[in-house]
Amino acid sequence: MRILITGGAGCLGSNLIERFIPAGYQVLAIDNFATGKREVLPPVAGLTVVEGSIVDRGLMDRCFDDFRPTHVIHSAAAYKDPADWREDTATNVTGTINVAEAARRHGVKRLVNFQTALAYGRPDSVPIPVTHPARPFTSYGISKAAGEQYLLMSGLPVVSLRLANVTGPRLAIGPIPTFYKRLKAGQKCFCSDTVRDFLDMEDFFALMDLVMADGGPTGLFNVSTGEGRSIKDVFDAVVTYLGISLSEPVPVVPPGADDVPAVVLDPSETERAFGWTARIGFTETIERLLRWYDRYGVTDIYSHLAAPKS
Repeated sequence: MRILITGGAGCLGSNLIERFIPAGYQVLAIDNFATGKREVLPPVAGLTVVEGSIVDRGLMDRCFDDFRPTHVIHSAAAYKDPADWREDTATNVTGTINVAEAARRHGVKRLVNFQTALAYGRPDSVPIPVTHPARPFTSYGISKAAGEQYLLMSGLPVVSLRLANVTGPRLAIGPIPTFYKRLKAGQKCFCSDTVRDFLDMEDFFALMDLVMADGGPTGLFNVSTGEGRSIKDVFDAVVTYLGISLSEPVPVVPPGADDVPAVVLDPSETERAFGWTARIGFTETIERLLRWYDRYGVTDIYSHLAAPKS
């Protein structure tokens, strides 16, 4: 395989690269390093790194023409400023169109898109079936949903994975790194009264091996354990792991106006189509990530949510 990965310095992209290179695949990673770190893509045989944005159509065309990928993984996304609608639209819509057009021109065998579960908006039922209408209400969700629709109408063999909270090395978004960093520093925390699903990186890898196979199923798929856990459950797991005694209970606050009370994905169609099932439980998933933080630390933490008003 010759795999072109957009957003290659992000959490999912960089972890996949570390898996693909030892397998002998040629990889071209594109990243503008707005959130991903340059140092996670060191010079190694088989890896080409291009700094730039997928919004740059000329750059995308040159990357595709020079590298001639057989497979594309579209992991790049703008999300770190929920008020920056133009950046979200430029990257998540226009950038995605650039990827789709270049991939179509080269006749790639598979195009795998990473989609946010927030594209569903506020769901009618939980767990959310993959047939649930997309009703996003945030800039990130709206732009990602639009980009996904362009991919689906491209005529390419597209697999769009609507992802749970995939946890693994270099995760820099969400409650796990936030609680770990703040509790280690002796800082106070709060928990939103929300429920999410958490998937271990190894389970994600197992599915990706199946997704990348030529001739496999295409379309929309939820990627999740199907099990919801409260943010308070996450907080308690981090407290237990760190062996901390709290002087007072952690505040649990209502979800913000741009948040969703419960996002838990139903993976049954994915399990049927690919013969895949998540195998790593919640506690082990959290602890595996925390052990990685013990060794490497937590640096920047990003969020697609607006900061709570004081």
